[in-house]
Amino acid sequence: MIDRLEKEVDMLERHLQVLRMVIENEPIGIVKMSNETGYPHHKVRYSLRVLEEENLIEPSSQGAITTDHTHEFVDDLDSKVDQTIEKLEGMKIEDTAEVEG
Repeated sequence: MIDRLEKEVDMLERHLQVLRMVIENEPIGIVKMSNETGYPHHKVRYSLRVLEEENLIEPSSQGAITTDHTHEFVDDLDSKVDQTIEKLEGMKIEDTAEVEG
C-alpha cells in the first residue's frame, strides 16, 4: 500500500524538479535537463508530457517554456504540500494499543 505512495511521491518530485528547471532556464530541452538531473531522457520526456497536460509548460522550437498558469500553480504548491503532510501525519498509527498477532 505505502509502496505505491512512495513511487508517486518520487515521480511528483521528478515532475517538480523538471518544472523548476523550465522556470529557471526556459527555454530548455530534454537533453540539457537529462544531463543536469541525471534522469534518463524517457523519464524527462514523460515529466514534460505530464506538465504539458497540466498546462504548466508548453513546447517551443527552443525547448520547454512556462505558461500563464505556471506561477499560479507554484504560488499554491507550498500550501497544498503542507495540507498533504498534515493529512499524512493524521494517518499515523502511533500511541495506539499494540495489534495482537
